Amino acid sequence: MKRVLLSLSMILALTACGENQKSSEEASTTETEEQEVSTREGLEEQPEAEAPETDYEHEVVVSGLDIPWSFTFLPDGGMLITEKSGELIHFKNGKKQSISGVPSVYNRGQGGLLEVALHPDYKTEGWIYLTFASEEGEGEGGNTKLIRAKLSDNQLTEIEDLYKAEPNTTKGVHFGSKIVFDESGHLYFTIGDRGNRDENPQDITRDGGKVYRLNLDGSIPEDNPFVGEENAKEAIYSYGHRNAQGMIYHPETGEVWLHEHGPQGGDEINIVKKGLNYGWPEVTYGVNYDDSIITEQTSGPEYEEPMFYWLPSIAPSGFVYVTSDKYPDLKGDLLVGSLKFQYLEHLELDGTEIGKRTKLLDGVGRLRDVREGPDGFIYAAVEGTGIVKLLPEEEASN
Repeated sequence: MKRVLLSLSMILALTACGENQKSSEEASTTETEEQEVSTREGLEEQPEAEAPETDYEHEVVVSGLDIPWSFTFLPDGGMLITEKSGELIHFKNGKKQSISGVPSVYNRGQGGLLEVALHPDYKTEGWIYLTFASEEGEGEGGNTKLIRAKLSDNQLTEIEDLYKAEPNTTKGVHFGSKIVFDESGHLYFTIGDRGNRDENPQDITRDGGKVYRLNLDGSIPEDNPFVGEENAKEAIYSYGHRNAQGMIYHPETGEVWLHEHGPQGGDEINIVKKGLNYGWPEVTYGVNYDDSIITEQTSGPEYEEPMFYWLPSIAPSGFVYVTSDKYPDLKGDLLVGSLKFQYLEHLELDGTEIGKRTKLLDGVGRLRDVREGPDGFIYAAVEGTGIVKLLPEEEASN
């Protein structure tokens, strides 16, 4: 397969992610997007997402947050919120309180305190799962780690280490990391390629550029696709990914869907299947940040093709399949946050076909995460603002 030979400076540029940084050195805390979007010659750009017929208003329910990377809902009506800087926040009855006992976080570039998720039977089991960038392990810098813990009097207790990617690197890009659960007692989580695109994603003996599957206690399922293969990372479920920052368990199909950042162009939605290769960087719809070609190939028989791709990139973050009756025009469709263009994108869904795309909350800010709450409302995490609630038309009018 044809490749472009690159100088050292170009290699640094290639560590940029679909959040549109130009290099790992520019993967700042705020992950500012300044790169103009360009697309490959010969590939037609998709139409820009449209304005909706009726846009939704919103209200801020948790204010005063910097980079709220993820959040989840507690059974008592409270929330847990991760600040990328390393703070885990308990929000309830209008008050925020920091939770103590959070492990040390490697806060660099896109790394920090990332995902928070509750055990599927949290009321009984009490486990909280977290992913974050950690300096633990071999080498300078950090890599993505998964733990679980319990919450007692606003303190994390009974912390258990479940997985730590290796080796560490000082590169500040592509940590992932999202978590979902299936209905068979498995946890799925993502780790990006860590800026090492030419080694990690296609090599099952290396961490990075993968979706992993574990049992809820962190053990390896016996039917994982690479169990028993020499030197393989047996937690791997699929590979050839770039950097997934949105993942859902589809309640109707029982499949894990994710979206991941492309380089310049070519963000993707993929349906995750056991043992399959999703192609990065051997195939891509994107290009380098200097407009040079990564590969001539956009597909190949050994690679799983995306269900959908964005061209140009929107820098997706956060992912929801809407089940709530509170939003009849959104039910059964997908919502994805756009970091670059600062809106919530509504993708009309027919099976696995994406139809019309519309912009909700246009200009609200860098939209980091989106969730459907147990009350049926849609909530979104917006950098520099906090957690906002999407108001159905009748509530907005009230």
